[in-house]
Amino acid sequence: MSGTLNNPSLKTGRSFDLGKMDLRQLWIAYLTYPTILLYFALAITSTFVSAHFFAGWPKTLSAMLAVVLVYPVVWYLLHRYVLHGRLLYKIKWTATLWKRIHFDHHQDPHLLDVLFGAPVTTLPTIAVITLPIGCLIGGVGTAAAAFATGVVITCIYEFFHCIQHLNYKPRSAWIQRMKARHVLHHFHDEDGNFGITSFVVDRILGTYYVDAKARPRSPTVFNLGYDVDEAARYPWVMERTGAPPRDRPDGARPDQKRAA
Repeated sequence: MSGTLNNPSLKTGRSFDLGKMDLRQLWIAYLTYPTILLYFALAITSTFVSAHFFAGWPKTLSAMLAVVLVYPVVWYLLHRYVLHGRLLYKIKWTATLWKRIHFDHHQDPHLLDVLFGAPVTTLPTIAVITLPIGCLIGGVGTAAAAFATGVVITCIYEFFHCIQHLNYKPRSAWIQRMKARHVLHHFHDEDGNFGITSFVVDRILGTYYVDAKARPRSPTVFNLGYDVDEAARYPWVMERTGAPPRDRPDGARPDQKRAA
C-alpha cells in the first residue's frame, strides 16, 4: 500500500478509514490534520505566554504535573458518565452534540474525522480543567503552562486513539495491551475500559477487563443504548444521521450480529 493518502480506498465518504491505513499513512494524516495543527499552534502559543509570565520552575512544573495527574481522571468521568450516559440524546438541544462527540465514533470506530474530538468541544473542556489549576498554583504563567500541558496530552491521546483503531500491530507490548483493551471497549462491552493510554482509573473503579471471557458481549456496544426503540422516542440523533441506529458496524457479517 502506498505511503500517501491519495488512494481512494482509504476514504469512507470524506473521512479516512483507519482500518485500511498503515502507520506511515496515519503519521501523514495526523500531522496534517487541521484539528491537530490547531492544537500544536495553541500549545506553542501557550508555552510562549507561560514563558512571558514565568512564575518559576517549581510552580510551573507543579501545574504541569497536576494536569498530568488530573487529566486521566477527568477523561474517565466524562467518558463513562457523559459520553456513555443517556441524557444528552434525550434532549433536543444536546442530541446533535452527543452524536458528534461519541455516538458516531461507536457506530463506525475506524473513521478518522469522528475519532478526533471537535475543537469547539475539546478546547473549552481542556480550559475548564487546566486553567483553574494553573491559576491557583501561580497565576497567568502557570495557567498557560497547565493549558499547554492539557493540549499536548490531548494530542498524545488522539494519536494513540488512532493507533488503537489502525490496521497495524504495534511492536511494543505495552501498546499492544492498550490497543487490545480499547478494542474490547468498542467491539465487546462498552461499559468498561474507558481509558485511552492508561487504565488505572478503570482498575480502581472496577471497570477494567482483560479479555472477552471476562464478561458477556453487550448488545449496545455499537449504539450505546440508542437503539431503534430509543430513536422512536428521541428521534433527534436519528434525524441528523438520516438512518436508524445500527447495532453493528458496516461490513459486519450477519453471523456476527446473531452472535451478539
